[in-house]
Amino acid sequence: MTNLRSAIQEKYGEAATRAATGQPKAGCCGTSCGCADPITSDLYEAGETAGLPKEAVEASLGCGNPTALIELQPGQTVLDLGSGGGIDVLLSARRVGPAGKVYGLDMTDEMLALARENQRKAGATNVEFLKGDIEHIPLPDNSVDVIISNCVINLSSDKPRVLREAFRVLKPGGRFAVSDVVVRGEVPAEIRRSVELWVGCVAGALEEDEYRRYLAGAGFADVSVEPWRIYRVEDAREILTSAGIDVEAAALQANNKFASAFVRATKPSASGCCGPECCA
Repeated sequence: MTNLRSAIQEKYGEAATRAATGQPKAGCCGTSCGCADPITSDLYEAGETAGLPKEAVEASLGCGNPTALIELQPGQTVLDLGSGGGIDVLLSARRVGPAGKVYGLDMTDEMLALARENQRKAGATNVEFLKGDIEHIPLPDNSVDVIISNCVINLSSDKPRVLREAFRVLKPGGRFAVSDVVVRGEVPAEIRRSVELWVGCVAGALEEDEYRRYLAGAGFADVSVEPWRIYRVEDAREILTSAGIDVEAAALQANNKFASAFVRATKPSASGCCGPECCA
């Protein structure tokens, strides 16, 4: 677990340094993939990121746009798990307005420094970045209206705990809306490990049904996992080849088995109601 944590901090610390110094984005485990990276590219509309510090955009290594999954309301409190350079925090801060609050939680010092500088440049006064682990969220029970996250939960070595913590800090009726990498069906272990290296460097993506079970086990209702960008083995040809795996054979076993997904759930209200009429 210590090695996993160190690997994550090293990868995202390097990403923060690249963004802060204007170097190309490293989207494929250290390879400068730029716009060709099928995981991190084309996640945000140009109009969404207009006005944000370019360093916040460049530091983004997500696999989706969690701010597009849910309608945020003025005055709400939002928490971003693994907030990185702050892109989703700053986008959320616009939507909740000055009466709202957005927390960004990250464990990497370089990312936190970059995010706070991006906050300063954006003039976002309703934002606070916290240092900590997503397995131990440093916020009180029932204190957050919405939790978002962008391709971070798959990195945790204790995903059930992350989801229990998310449930704890959400208010009754609160909503969970994240983007994450998932596995769709059975994949041979050797191929899965190699593709995960490509997808997230130190990723441990859950199967779709596992994600649903863990969310339900944490207490969530209205659980949905919706794959939206399916990855082809061809996209991972280089890393599979370097790992000594026959790419053509792998295509038969793992093609279209990895995806970015929208994951949504609701914390039941005190009455147990989770419909839009009582959990809005």
